[in-house]
Formats: sequence, structure tokens, C-alpha cells
Amino acid sequence: MKASAIIVAAGSGVRLGSSVPKAFVNIGGHTMLSYSLVTVRQVSSIDEVVITVPAGFENAARAEVTAAGLGVPVKITPGGIERQDSVRIALELTSAESEIVIVHDAARPLATSAIFDACLIAAARVGGAIAAIPVADTLKRVADGAIIATVARAGLWQAQTPQAFRRDLLVAAHQHAFSEKIAATDDADLVERTGARVEVVEASTENIKITTRSDLAIVEAIIAARK
Repeated sequence: MKASAIIVAAGSGVRLGSSVPKAFVNIGGHTMLSYSLVTVRQVSSIDEVVITVPAGFENAARAEVTAAGLGVPVKITPGGIERQDSVRIALELTSAESEIVIVHDAARPLATSAIFDACLIAAARVGGAIAAIPVADTLKRVADGAIIATVARAGLWQAQTPQAFRRDLLVAAHQHAFSEKIAATDDADLVERTGARVEVVEASTENIKITTRSDLAIVEAIIAARK
């Protein structure tokens, strides 16, 4: 199985209150981006990596790639305005020989190589697979500040990354979304719209997406506890 990895690292970090783009924020002595690079290095089926970064941070990203010791070709490109734009840009740079593309947000630095492998294997088997966890909290639908319904959590999962898909499915999904002006917050949504099967691979609550300072503090504590 030949696979390409896309690491989405073009976020601004505004909500994090950072003076540098999110992927270049330091956590435990390393940038957020470096954790994903080290994880990808441990996944033997990944033959190439494409990284999207804010314009002007290409050299900084290249330095992180060198430090991580990736032994596969790496392409670095400025991202787009939205995450979906960044993935589409990166997807165009992946090799047509790749059977699977796995997409991961650098904002989830604690994703493991095991979950990458599991998503890749499932995607090769059925077409698409995403890391996810069952919803644990009671969900409420709210309008004008008031609860209008309680949503049963049975069967509900919280999507994460990585997300892996057959390359042809992901390319077609993004092309359709672009032509029809469809916006989505993750790639699975776009692939689902094509009717393709996308499975969930149970991940971990530690695979946190860093958005706020509180998220950052939690990840820092997890990393510190592992040392």
C-alpha cells in the first residue's frame, strides 16, 4: 500500500492567542508540528508527505522536517484561506501513484502511529476511515439560549484526525465540493456526500485538538506526565 500524508499546519493560532502560527507553538521543547512529523516517520506505509503552512513559514517547516528525520520526500506549500482549501491544495501535490491519502491536523500533536496505521488499513479495505471517539456527554440542541431538545448520544461519535481515504475518492470529493461551493469542516463529510463508505476507528480522548490556551495546557500536562 502506497500512501501520502497531508499535514495541515496553516492555522493562524488567533484563538490560541499566539504570536506565531499554531503549528509553530512550542510544547515541551518542540513545536506542535514536530510531533506530527515524528509520528508520520514511524508509519512505514507513508511514502511522501505534503505540509501546508502559512505563507512565509516554508523555511521554518523545512527545518522541522530536517530535525524530525523524515526519510521520505516532503513538499511544503502555503495553505489556503480555510482548512478545506489547504487540503485541496495539498491533495493536488500528492503523487498519483498513491493509493491512500491520510490527512492530519498538526493541531492534534498526540495522535499515535498506531491510529495512523489503523486508519490506513481500514481505508484500504473500505475506502475511508477516520479516527473518532464515542460521544460521552449529554447533548442539548439550543435556540435563543434555551434548550429545545435533548439529543440521544447513542451512536454519536466525535470526529478527529487522522482521516484516510482512497486517493481517487478524496480527489473526487474535493473537486465536487469546489465546483458546487460546498463547505465542510472535515474531509469525511465531503467523502460521505459521494456515497462512499467511511468507517470510524476508535482513537483516544488524548488526541486533543488544540484550539484554546486551556487545550494547550492539557496537552502540555499529558506530555510532561509521559517524561
